[in-house]
Amino acid sequence: MIKIAFASGKGGTGKTFAATNFHYTLLKNNCRSVLVDCDAEAPDALAFFESTSLKIKEVMQMVPVIDTGSCTFCGKCHEYCNYNAIFILPPVKVIHVIEDLCHGCGACSEACKFNAISEKPVSLGQVTTYINDYGHVLIEARTNIGALSPVPVIKAAIKEIDKNAEIAVLDSPPGTSCPFIQTVSASDYVILVTEPTPFGLSDLKQSVETLRIINTPFGVIINRTGMGDNKVHEYLRDEGIPLLLEIPFKKNIATLYSTGKLLAEADNFFEKQILAVFDTIIVRNGNSYHQR
Repeated sequence: MIKIAFASGKGGTGKTFAATNFHYTLLKNNCRSVLVDCDAEAPDALAFFESTSLKIKEVMQMVPVIDTGSCTFCGKCHEYCNYNAIFILPPVKVIHVIEDLCHGCGACSEACKFNAISEKPVSLGQVTTYINDYGHVLIEARTNIGALSPVPVIKAAIKEIDKNAEIAVLDSPPGTSCPFIQTVSASDYVILVTEPTPFGLSDLKQSVETLRIINTPFGVIINRTGMGDNKVHEYLRDEGIPLLLEIPFKKNIATLYSTGKLLAEADNFFEKQILAVFDTIIVRNGNSYHQR
């Protein structure tokens, strides 16, 4: 199985547009593809497919519960917590766990020598597995409102990928922070989706630097070509970065997308372009692919 992540340094570049069309094209060409929406704080890939829920998995995290009757207010748990999730005022014997800041690392339990800390499960979000109208799977990660980090939910969603799948398409969260890192580090190849604007170029550079540090191969899709300048093209050429595809800035494309429809379904040429991108990725990864 090959995992391909679609990512971007900023939101709104067309990352989900590319990921959903790529997934649809693979399904149409008889490839066992699974789409994983890892943008857990704002998942929306489901809007493009008629799907039925198969199962929902609650993602839980263990957080500490402090027994003030056994606690000596020594402050060791507060000292060991790297996330400032334990508030303590020893003179007045006040101690409180700030659950929204807790990462469930268990350091406080190790620090306490008086058996004053137990743990309870707290929900961080859900991973929902859907079957779509092609009989293939879509997995959605969705973080609960107020949860500090979507990373545990993203991890759980990636673990749900069927090992019998040939291609896993991962729709990454935007940016280059921990959710992005979690998604792309689990991938064999990353497609960065950008736009020909100063903001697009700036955030593309950050994504490229991050992927080079973690040594993950990648290429670039430029969305909305014709609306900006040529500086993104110049950057890719100067850095030797593969330009996989250019998607023009056209009203009909925006209209289809805004109504929850897929360009690859309406445009056979775009479908062929996506297959060419897929073949390019497979060849660069030393594999072979024969269209069925």
